[in-house]
Amino acid sequence: MKRIALLVQYDGTHYSGWQKQKNATTVQEILDKALLKITNHTVKTFAAGRTDAGVHASGQVVHFDVDCVVPGNSYSDVLNSLLPSSIRILESVEVKDSWHACYSAMYRHYRYVINNSKFPNLFINNWSWHRYQKVLDEVLMLNASKKMIGEHDFFAFQKSGSNRTNSITKIKNIDIKRVEDLIFVDIKATGFLYGMVRLIIGQLVLVGENKISPEIFTDRWVNKKKNDVKESAPAKGLCFVNAVYEENVFKKINNNDFFPVFLIKGFS
Repeated sequence: MKRIALLVQYDGTHYSGWQKQKNATTVQEILDKALLKITNHTVKTFAAGRTDAGVHASGQVVHFDVDCVVPGNSYSDVLNSLLPSSIRILESVEVKDSWHACYSAMYRHYRYVINNSKFPNLFINNWSWHRYQKVLDEVLMLNASKKMIGEHDFFAFQKSGSNRTNSITKIKNIDIKRVEDLIFVDIKATGFLYGMVRLIIGQLVLVGENKISPEIFTDRWVNKKKNDVKESAPAKGLCFVNAVYEENVFKKINNNDFFPVFLIKGFS
């Protein structure tokens, strides 16, 4: 048996997330069906992070074990010939049996994009949240977010339905910056709770619009006031950027270079 790692991009617009589900089309289901055509037997795939319905990935990492004569670096080309255009394999490599897409990752990186322009933009609509009602104060949002860095209990930022035994996770870094009318929120953490990033964004937007203070934002998550956390940002603005490992197994740079670059000058 050989263990193969894949570097995967997908547009999550029309998928019900990564993980297989009954009566729903998911990225994992489509990928597994393509692998079945290549290997002639069922292959179990593992991802670095389970993205929810409508969430995208610019550098998702997947691995699987297979007994097949196809060289490790050939799976990318073969799979791309079988997959829909909304799922692309950037690279495939053979890795050690001990390497795991999920458990070997040191941390994951998600990015949320907010289009704060007064005007809609058709070409970035599926990759951003058009929040136009007020000009957001991204500096205030950043200041409010910084206290979350470190290991904390983020129970307030976890949607119902999670099967985790606890809601403790470690946020490595948070960065919020504006590029013209776009606001990029980057969060790096060892793990993410179910719906965590979208709930955080929903609360930070309220801070940026001066609807709640940074102190109220902090009080809600520190004191686990989940009932006060009602606003969740839409899935389409969220992207799994990449997973970071102690040793990068891919030749291609698995970082922000894969994230789409938006140029919207003239829409201010």
